[in-house]
Amino acid sequence: MKKIFMWLIVLVISISMVAAFPLYGCKAEEEVAEEVAPVEEAAEEAETTEGVTLIIASVNNPDMLVMEELGTKFTDETGIKLNFVILPENELRQKVTEDVGLGAGKFDIVTIGTYDTPFWAANNWIVSLEPYFKGMSDEELAAYDRSDFIAPIISALSLNGEQYAIPFYGESSMVFYRKDLFEAAGLVMPNAPTWQEIYDFAVELNDPEEGIVGIALRGLPGWGENMAVFGTMINAFGARWFDMDWNPQFNTPEMKEVWEFYKKIQDDAGLPGASTAGFTEGLNFMSTGKAAMWYDATVAAGIIKAAADPAIGDNISYALAPSYKKENTGWLWAWSLAIEAASKNQDAAFKFLTWASSKDYQELVASEKGWELVPPGTRESLYLNPNYKDLPFAARTIEAMKNSDYDEPTVDPVPYKGVQYVSIPEFQDLGTKVAQLLAAYLTGQKTVDEALEEAQADALEVATDGGYLK
Repeated sequence: MKKIFMWLIVLVISISMVAAFPLYGCKAEEEVAEEVAPVEEAAEEAETTEGVTLIIASVNNPDMLVMEELGTKFTDETGIKLNFVILPENELRQKVTEDVGLGAGKFDIVTIGTYDTPFWAANNWIVSLEPYFKGMSDEELAAYDRSDFIAPIISALSLNGEQYAIPFYGESSMVFYRKDLFEAAGLVMPNAPTWQEIYDFAVELNDPEEGIVGIALRGLPGWGENMAVFGTMINAFGARWFDMDWNPQFNTPEMKEVWEFYKKIQDDAGLPGASTAGFTEGLNFMSTGKAAMWYDATVAAGIIKAAADPAIGDNISYALAPSYKKENTGWLWAWSLAIEAASKNQDAAFKFLTWASSKDYQELVASEKGWELVPPGTRESLYLNPNYKDLPFAARTIEAMKNSDYDEPTVDPVPYKGVQYVSIPEFQDLGTKVAQLLAAYLTGQKTVDEALEEAQADALEVATDGGYLK
């Protein structure tokens, strides 16, 4: 039943992803065609280019854009050409899931996460990397140093002891805050704040007249957008998606409390139009000094340090993910590179994967962009490197990652793993539906009781149809 459901996901994913944006109206057919065009054009170019051209589907995050820019170095070294298809996160998930599920083979390399990898491996949508590692010489293996990768990340990217994706950067979540605003207000940020403390700080520092929001939090609907942040809040408040018998838990007092708290902090001190704000919008607010706090991905620390005005960037400090009834609530995630099973250029694709995840690539980024922009959270050696370890965010980032409670994410026991997601194939669809309900509640289109009742029904359908419910 579970494997059948994975194929059903391919049929429904387009509907669910389009439905993730009910608050903003429908897109015209011409706009949809324009979005699909880069994929089709890239495929046509690969077919007509002499030699090997790899088509790489990736998310429009800053680290990935640096990879695209520096990819010319790889082409110079190998003669292998690269054609990147850079897409927003929600759109990337839709198009890549469709492609691998249908075996279309439009992409050679796909950017996926710790959630997707084991399910895609089980369905033979991506290939095991073990045969390719075995084909490397002893010298190549020594230089690449697989043992240097952070173990929990590699575990999450493996199935039955075989690795199926290589992490490009890893992350947890933490609080970014402006030290100057805190000091001016006589406030002190704890190393591990509670959500109540975060709320109190946000309200105190919220200053619309000066263009400062108390806190930037994602509100854009999507299982990898607002649910990434809100998923950690669910755990912190003692709520959970399912109990040990897979009974949905959206009708519990703990779940209602966290939904109401999320809306309260957004309404009282959050971003204007929060339901349209994702990672990128929060990053912009924090890096331009327009947010007193931001709770989001640790990976953003280096981006802000490199891009922000020093008067802002040098005044940003960091705290662990907020707690409430549970501590250690930061998420664990790695954007990773995998090879599509339908790719006809798998050898060339593996060369690129190992190039982009190598120590040499880290050195290349450092020389071209600065150490603060080296992709974080994948290799232990980076945090021992004297050029990197003393950056103001380095110690907090590795602490957040090591504190992440991936295997036991909740106060009460649960039958699943994953902090900001539930490690079942059906979560991609369920998480998107709940994300839409959360956004509808945030904007006043639904009451909290209406949203929770629908979420309970959606979760029950997953538990029943997936064969989980006992």
